Amino acid sequence: MSRIQACFAGLADQGKKALIPYITAGDGGQALTVPLMHKLVESGADLIELGVPFSDPMADGPVIQLACERALAAGTRLVDVLAMVSEFRQRDQQTPVVLMGYLNPIEMMGYEKFAEQACQAGVDGVLLVDMPPEEAGDYPALFRGKGLDVIFLLAPTSSVERIKAIGEAGSGYVYYVSLKGVTGSATLNTQEVAERVALIRQYVQTPVGVGFGIRDPQSARAVSEVADGVIVGSVLVNKMAQLQQQPEQLLAEVPAIIAAMRDALDQ
Repeated sequence: MSRIQACFAGLADQGKKALIPYITAGDGGQALTVPLMHKLVESGADLIELGVPFSDPMADGPVIQLACERALAAGTRLVDVLAMVSEFRQRDQQTPVVLMGYLNPIEMMGYEKFAEQACQAGVDGVLLVDMPPEEAGDYPALFRGKGLDVIFLLAPTSSVERIKAIGEAGSGYVYYVSLKGVTGSATLNTQEVAERVALIRQYVQTPVGVGFGIRDPQSARAVSEVADGVIVGSVLVNKMAQLQQQPEQLLAEVPAIIAAMRDALDQ
């Protein structure tokens, strides 16, 4: 059983839902990322999505685009992100870490080399925004052969055929994008989310995580009632943008957002 499977199974046994924060590796400076990851876990995170900075994050809104720019300006490359995960593993062997990003940095490194080094670093899964199952070829099998779960996105507009394909190709969990548009956009409609998640569950055996539009404890709680995982990104990254020059405050206030959501999920 993978760390991701064990995480969701353990939470299900306790009647709990996964709280999954997203941060961009290297945002705020490379030295800040690993301490922040540990703080997030201490505040109630069950799994961490760690963004690999990329110069053209087409699926992301301005908040995460700017985070990528800050991380790249700090010199953060894919090899640095893998080193961060390796450092995180020195203290934490339990919390799953999923790398989220785009194909280009992995293509530059080479798929086999990436899969090998990601496994060695302690990465548990990969979510590549611009690698749909129809175009993934043999790479999901390559990644899974190295112990990496392959996570795909589903959208409000995904057809039943696409849902079935992702149910067959993916592992770990599926990421349901609850809103149309880029990250950080629009307003969440939890009734629509509930209906779509119910449809997804008919064809997908892995847990369903829901992201986009989760901004506060109330929206996190509402999503947790219909999903297996609550994915929180833009609200954290926006707080990081505000506190770039105050690292100690950043390490306190960003995890505090997760702590409040954890409390709401566990009530």
